[in-house]
Amino acid sequence: MILNRRGVVIGSGALLVGGTALAQDEADLELTGRFVQGGHALGRTWPRALIFVDGESLTAASADGTFIIGFDRDAAGSVRIEARLGDRSVRRTLDIAPGQFPSTRVNGLPPSTVEPSDPELLARIQREIVIKTEGFASRIDADHFRDGFDWPLENFRVTSRWGSQRVLNGTPARPHYGIDLAAPQGTVIRAPAAGRVTLAQPGLHFEGGLVLIDHGQGLITAYLHQSRLEVAAGDDLQRGDSIGRVGMTGRATGPHLCWRMRWRDRNLDPSLMVKT
Repeated sequence: MILNRRGVVIGSGALLVGGTALAQDEADLELTGRFVQGGHALGRTWPRALIFVDGESLTAASADGTFIIGFDRDAAGSVRIEARLGDRSVRRTLDIAPGQFPSTRVNGLPPSTVEPSDPELLARIQREIVIKTEGFASRIDADHFRDGFDWPLENFRVTSRWGSQRVLNGTPARPHYGIDLAAPQGTVIRAPAAGRVTLAQPGLHFEGGLVLIDHGQGLITAYLHQSRLEVAAGDDLQRGDSIGRVGMTGRATGPHLCWRMRWRDRNLDPSLMVKT
């Protein structure tokens, strides 16, 4: 399937219809998005209100009241979202549809990228986990996600969908929390939305050249297997800025971009944010 970065739109299931009178709780807590495993809810409520998910305080609305909530691959069939500000509170319950996650096989990977056993390599992997954890811990005060995302490549072919159960060299592995976009080596990768670079690291064992971008409120996108990085940690990016080039570094059998998204500790499908 050939897709164009600006030509493909994945619609959202809006709960509100323009011109329709809303109940007070709907007016105080608006929710749109993709209510499916791996999806998200974009919300609007009182500025700086605390946002609770199933009773747990997870984020806060921006200065104009926008916020985002993510639903991971194994999200339950319903979720309760509540906004609190002072003595005011409002809550809504959403039904979360199940996702479709087929099994995929990848063969021909170097054994050290599937079941590493060398003590020095294992120590290196642990050091890299620390670096990545720090990058994913970023929480900038922004809501750059509010206008949706573009595809990070102009033209590409989807070779592995998000959430698929992986079998690597015949060994069952954890689900694939990225969407693989195949493109020629050296293809420009562009920021799909504004944000701040929290990690730009070449040569990681599994990810190869890796860039992380914080789009606000803990929503972070990741760009793996790059052959060249064109940004540095701390850079502020605008939609469309070049961040690097497609490669096949790390655990890869051909040139492609593995595009990932995480909201706090929840893995999300970034394709569901395209033009939401």
